[in-house]
This record gives sequence, structure tokens and C-alpha cells, in this order.
Amino acid sequence: MMKFWFVVNRQGQTRLTRYFEFVEENKRAALEKDVVTVCLARPPRQCSFVEYKDFRLIFRCYASVVCIVGIDEDENELAIYELIQNFVETLDKYFNRVCELDILFHLDKVHVILEETVMGGQVLETNNARILSLLHQMDQTSREK
Repeated sequence: MMKFWFVVNRQGQTRLTRYFEFVEENKRAALEKDVVTVCLARPPRQCSFVEYKDFRLIFRCYASVVCIVGIDEDENELAIYELIQNFVETLDKYFNRVCELDILFHLDKVHVILEETVMGGQVLETNNARILSLLHQMDQTSREK
């Protein structure tokens, strides 16, 4: 099961966080800082799977952002690695070549995409067309108002 999903920039600034398990508010900042530091410190040629405390980190680096997912020992690392790619492809299709600014200024849409993809730490949907159809319906409804 997934424990959390972070999207950060290359400087380590958090752009999106989603926790699927309870983490106390006062411990979240320290967890995010440690996780981001561990992932960003890895050389590009090293594996994107990292053992960290009592869970594993799976991360993928893109142009200006890094997606990091924390999972328990029962989750399939390669499936999560591909899920991150699917999430970014969905963002690319919606924003027409997503960038960090799209995530910053349209965080609500990014959350909808993530919520449609993953719910409660379990994969819900991987079909980009279904996820995007919901967003396009939301956009059309907001234009009609």
C-alpha cells in the first residue's frame, strides 16, 4: 500500500503532498525534508528505489519536478514506478506539456488527477482517457456558470 505521494521541484521545494496513512502534523515537515533529501541526493545513474526507515521510496525525475512515492514492503516497486509515469503522462495530456508552474497554479486539478488515480493508497484508475474525461466535464461545468 502507498503511504504518501510527493511532488517536489529540483531544489527540494514541495509542490504537492498527499498522505494515505496518518502522519502527525508536526512530523510531516521533517519526513518530507528527509525523504526529499534522500531522493535528490541520489546520482542519476543509481536506482530509483530506496530503502528508508520502515518503508521504500520510489521516485522519478522529470525536467523540473520529482515524484516520490512511499510504499510498504508488500507493494510492487515496478508497478508504482509505472504508475508515476502514468500520472505524469496524464498531467502532460491535460496541461499540454506539464511544467512546475502548471502544478503550482492549478494544484486543484493536479489533486483531482491524483485522487482519480489513487484512493486510500490503492490504485483506482490508470486509464488516462477516463481520468481526463472527468476533468473536462468539470471544466465545462465551470465555464457554463
